[in-house]
Amino acid sequence: MIDAKVTVNGRVKELKKGAVLNDALKDEIYHRGSLISIQLSTEELTEETDDFELTTPRGTMILRLEDTDGARLWRSVAGSVKGSTVRWSTKDIIAFGSFPTEIPSDRAERQYSRYDCFFTLGGFDNRSTYLMIAKKNHTRAYGASIGKIGKITLGRYVLESLSEGEGLIDIRPVTSRTSSKNTIVTKDSGYPLDDGYSIDTNVQIKLDGRSPASAEQILMVGSKGYLNVTDSTGTFIGCSDDLDVEVPDEGRITRDTGSVAVRSTGHGTGHILIYKERRQTSPVHNSAGTVERGMEIAARAVKGDMITIVTEPARVMTVGMTQSDGEKFLSGLGIRQKRSGDTSDDAVIVDQIPEMTLKAVSADEIETFAVPGEKVFRIQLDESRQSDVYYFRKVTGLSRKPLGSLKVQFSFPGMPMITFYGDDERSKGLYPQDPFRKCKKGDIGITNQSRPHHGLIGIRLEDSKEYGPTGEEPYGTNIIGKFADDIGKLSETEEEENIYITEDRL
Repeated sequence: MIDAKVTVNGRVKELKKGAVLNDALKDEIYHRGSLISIQLSTEELTEETDDFELTTPRGTMILRLEDTDGARLWRSVAGSVKGSTVRWSTKDIIAFGSFPTEIPSDRAERQYSRYDCFFTLGGFDNRSTYLMIAKKNHTRAYGASIGKIGKITLGRYVLESLSEGEGLIDIRPVTSRTSSKNTIVTKDSGYPLDDGYSIDTNVQIKLDGRSPASAEQILMVGSKGYLNVTDSTGTFIGCSDDLDVEVPDEGRITRDTGSVAVRSTGHGTGHILIYKERRQTSPVHNSAGTVERGMEIAARAVKGDMITIVTEPARVMTVGMTQSDGEKFLSGLGIRQKRSGDTSDDAVIVDQIPEMTLKAVSADEIETFAVPGEKVFRIQLDESRQSDVYYFRKVTGLSRKPLGSLKVQFSFPGMPMITFYGDDERSKGLYPQDPFRKCKKGDIGITNQSRPHHGLIGIRLEDSKEYGPTGEEPYGTNIIGKFADDIGKLSETEEEENIYITEDRL
């Protein structure tokens, strides 16, 4: 028996009585532990504004009220002003009337600015009250003690075209209609559901085609299916999980609510931001995309939360696939494959050109470079060595794709280790760890900043208590993981050759 219909990520689902949020999550894109928004109801609210619409035969004007006694009186007498005609028009004013009020008379002179609206009394008699609009700045006594109402803000051209006898056909307050959403965000999969609820399990982002590098930053940081909220303000939420990147200047527009931007210059380059409020164009933020659905999740997220993301388009990445699987994947996207390197069906793709998704989806053809599967080696990294592992993934490319590469610096038959080039600049922050007592065969290590050749990467080919994977003594070595494949195959490598590595079983 169907007892409730709910909308989940834009699709209607029928649930049984007593259904909870977990029942609605089946077959949905959602990372466990991330935020979900549930819209319980929507209320239409209509409110009066400070604007009144004055309709004439020559067009419509907007009168914006000010905080005056005249404005408060206007709200009560506007109905009787309707139908008033132009009684006279001079270079200073235009007058509509007359109509009765209870405004006390006053002979004091007052200053009026162009487009001011105010009450006047004909012959100082409130039974002949007029609505006047100033055409220019001037000072005069018009007889009313309660005078200024507000100002004409739109349709000012109408004043010069009106003739005597033409009048105010209609006067009505301008109202604003808003939707008040009764929405919650939760991680509680046991939250009870009711008929009519609308649920979003993820934030859908449409990527900006003008900013392929910025879009790729979102795709790479979100490759695990979610973004960590590392900072939250009244204006935006941000993710700063990967700031060691280069992002060129790309498309820039006004950052509206739902805009997704990536910082391209200065401290924090690579910072991803989702805006909750409108902000002007920034010279250091590229437009990377727009939230199409799930904005309530982003708007309510706070530091420490996770949000599941879905991108349009999804990432186009063949690296790690076989040539055959890569061809099927690209064919499904309407893209031709150009094979290079080892072109056999079982060969493993280690590089694709172009690599960036937005460039790839616009290309007619993608080149996939592959090597024999036995040339791709498995490794295991020690996540407790956070900064060192971060450096290793950056240098090898594992931070942005499933397979990485290392370029051999030194290899010689019979040597107890093999070393690979690192990155001098990035390695300046590799602080020494506790020295190893014994370096084992297969250990992967990095020379830390205490030694001249900091950043050098190595793999130990035999046990040693004295030297690490890069030939350094224990205090100069940071051990970060293990070579998890047939280490004998490394003896076949030559200097300046690339080897390919993965943290996943192929």
